[in-house]
Amino acid sequence: MGHSNSGFSKSGLYRLHEVLARHVDSGKIPGLVALVSRGEETHVETIGTMRQDGGAPMRRDTIFRMASTSKPVAMAAAMVLLDECRLRLDDPVQEWLPELADRQVLKRIDSPLEDTVPARRPITVRDLLTSTFGLGMDMTSLGTPIMGAVFEQGLTPNLPEPMPEPDEWMRRLGTLPLMYQPGERWQYQISHDVLAVLVARVTGQSFETFLRERIFEPLGMKDTGFHVPTDKIDRLPTLYAPDPQTGEFHVWDEPAGGRWSQPPAFQGGGGGLVSTADDYHAYFRMLLNGGRHGSERILSRPAVELMTTNRLTPEQQAARHAMAVDNVHVSFGQGQHGGWGFGMAVRTYRGDYAPIGQFGWDGGSGTSTYADPANQLTGILLTQVGASASNSMQLMHDFWTTLYQAIDN
Repeated sequence: MGHSNSGFSKSGLYRLHEVLARHVDSGKIPGLVALVSRGEETHVETIGTMRQDGGAPMRRDTIFRMASTSKPVAMAAAMVLLDECRLRLDDPVQEWLPELADRQVLKRIDSPLEDTVPARRPITVRDLLTSTFGLGMDMTSLGTPIMGAVFEQGLTPNLPEPMPEPDEWMRRLGTLPLMYQPGERWQYQISHDVLAVLVARVTGQSFETFLRERIFEPLGMKDTGFHVPTDKIDRLPTLYAPDPQTGEFHVWDEPAGGRWSQPPAFQGGGGGLVSTADDYHAYFRMLLNGGRHGSERILSRPAVELMTTNRLTPEQQAARHAMAVDNVHVSFGQGQHGGWGFGMAVRTYRGDYAPIGQFGWDGGSGTSTYADPANQLTGILLTQVGASASNSMQLMHDFWTTLYQAIDN
């Protein structure tokens, strides 16, 4: 009895394999690595190939571009600084980020950039941690002057031009008004990149160096960073963006000579990490263990609890939920968790097979990483298919639906 209560059923894992293999056999997903763990049991699937036209098989140590699943991991750097009282939740950030002092705020989201009122208060560390500091990627506001300015200034990843180095990026950000008052509204993405600059300025180290010393090395995350060194580049698959109309595979990034073959000018907290299934497993298991890794403490238990439980007010949650359910045709059903902690979604209502309390996030490069305290379960699904079409997102939904049926109790 004891064993079955802690792990997965054999028939459930067999069905998980069948469902994952179906997506690869369909030709829509060239390859994948999936890692699932519960209690002391860990199970790994490697299916398919590194390239759409064949090539080397996927391996357990294949390195993937983590995209927005970087957020929950990169957030740990800020939590270390909170634990050590080098940052406080309600400190104004302008001491380190003077570019964000004396903000102006748009009167309406579609106002001209000059149509503003002064911010009611300074931006705080808490505003950045909860993604409520006043600027973000709002796909419901495309075509507004402020969203146009965000794109023109090169403030977001995935544009043809890479983001500039951190001081120049902050300078450009400082030329824009806020979309909303500090602390008012949850908004995606930009706060995480501001946090990366904040961590670097507070510590006097690069964001990657601080993450490596305090998070990656202690956890044994030896393949995690902001680029792939030459001696590992053969472990990085080609990244594809399928054509939304035809399904044709367009190469978005090649390993050799591609975007991740050299260190980036901007090490962001919102995306950009590369990693492996085992590295991410170590990180999410640490969160499930309340901040411990073996005998070593990485983060305090209260820091982990703050990150992994809902931080949004009911009004903020309602706006985030509306954004998710009104954009299912664009997001393919992702983002419907209700809540948000620090750097990750937190499930606050039961809308699918996962229970309340599950935390984690998904990435636009075809990555999905969550942990579930109620079941002591971790799931990591990694592919090389971007979310330009629904293929990788449908695979994620099927992965989680099947994984929850494999719990044997």
